[in-house]
Amino acid sequence: MLASISARSLTISSLFLSSSSPKYGRCKSRNLMSETESWNKTKARSMGLKVSNSSRKDDVQVGERLYLGMDFGTSGARFAIINKDGTILSEGKKEYPKFTTEESIDWLRSWKVTLFSLLEAVPVNLRPLIASISIDGTSATTIIIDSNSGEPLWRPFLYNESCPDALPVVKSIAPANHTVCSGTSTLCKLVSWWNIEGENRESALLLHQADWLLWLLHGKLGLSDYNNALKVGYDPELESYPPWLLSQPYSQLLPSVQAPGTSIGYLKEGIRTEFGFPKDCVVCTGTTDSIAAFLAARATEPGKAVTSLGSTLAIKLLSTSRIEDARFGVYSHRLDDKWLVGGASNTGGAVLRQIFTDEQLEKLSEHIDPMEVSPLDYYPLQVVGERFPVADPKMVPRLHPRPQSDVEYLHGILESIARIEAKGYSLLKDMGAAQVDEVFTAGGGAKNEKWTKIRERVLGLPVSRAIQTEAAYGAALLALKGAQAQHNEQ
Repeated sequence: MLASISARSLTISSLFLSSSSPKYGRCKSRNLMSETESWNKTKARSMGLKVSNSSRKDDVQVGERLYLGMDFGTSGARFAIINKDGTILSEGKKEYPKFTTEESIDWLRSWKVTLFSLLEAVPVNLRPLIASISIDGTSATTIIIDSNSGEPLWRPFLYNESCPDALPVVKSIAPANHTVCSGTSTLCKLVSWWNIEGENRESALLLHQADWLLWLLHGKLGLSDYNNALKVGYDPELESYPPWLLSQPYSQLLPSVQAPGTSIGYLKEGIRTEFGFPKDCVVCTGTTDSIAAFLAARATEPGKAVTSLGSTLAIKLLSTSRIEDARFGVYSHRLDDKWLVGGASNTGGAVLRQIFTDEQLEKLSEHIDPMEVSPLDYYPLQVVGERFPVADPKMVPRLHPRPQSDVEYLHGILESIARIEAKGYSLLKDMGAAQVDEVFTAGGGAKNEKWTKIRERVLGLPVSRAIQTEAAYGAALLALKGAQAQHNEQ
């Protein structure tokens, strides 16, 4: 029998010993495809999916069990397979295919196709060894589904989507400056949907992106983890939803919450037989992408921080103090008996890719002197609106004036993003969090050595690339945690 675990029954730290808004629109009423539909590589290529897979088959020992983590970020998804020592045996990535409806991109179909193509990308010889699976997803990406059929009742509210119409209602019921008191919070998205939708309230259920993807694998509706549930109002310190939230009529939509890395159930038989996973492969609760990136870095002591430089910028600082203040977009995620304090900005790599290709970024960076201070003062954003270190839905992007030299322009953008990062850590200190003394970097931006030097100068701290930089690795650690807990309790 599968056993659920409390937040304290197995610490993640023990594993370290081996770190303008879219418009509203109803989803089309249809099935999203059977999970047993054939997901061959020819089909994957026809959908424009890019695969980068490396497998070290010779490292697998006879009888060894492996652990699969998947990361669903803002622009694509990755997987990592590790053994009990944390060694990576295989990893790969896929970009999201773009399925469009009359109104917008069909993200649910895109994510589901990507999920099963990642499973297909797992080397055949490793599949029978997979003991557990976990998934991370973007924070506050919200999906409203029918609790009976699992069909979507609305198109997803994306992570950076603001619902200012719901903010006054949320502020009237939540404590002052609570995490949910931000237009991008999951609770604001729930309230916004509730105020618009009148037909399907009684049967509706709220899931986060990771919850929904995991449900496709285990088949049990209504389960989440306390990292994803934070922005809908769950209190991870009390391990419950607060009374002010439970008294609301839409509280019936809230999922049950467990610790990240808790075993939920076995992988569905149809998926197991389709792909060749073992009968005892379990699916575990997940987390958010930025938390998974922190876990991947294996930063274990208060004062250690991880900046995730992906499509967006997210910072997390390990602290003994919990800090919450929606005025500044600051919130704390629980990590066993400590707190990951931080926030996520809308600046980041997605802005760079709007302007430069990957090849240009690499070549232009070679000519940057990271010890030279850039006089350019930008606030790089893709669209209007910022979350952290200033929660301002009306903040406009600032990427001008543009100098004639592309090297100078890139230098200015990189340094401006570094200043936003520095402002974030300074704000956390002022609010009572631990003093940051070292920063590890995860995400694609960690590969840019010139940017690392710029950030080190701006932050005045040692900055280095984490040994493991991908959130998928952190999700794999959660899968390992769940499998170990299950084994210990059997």
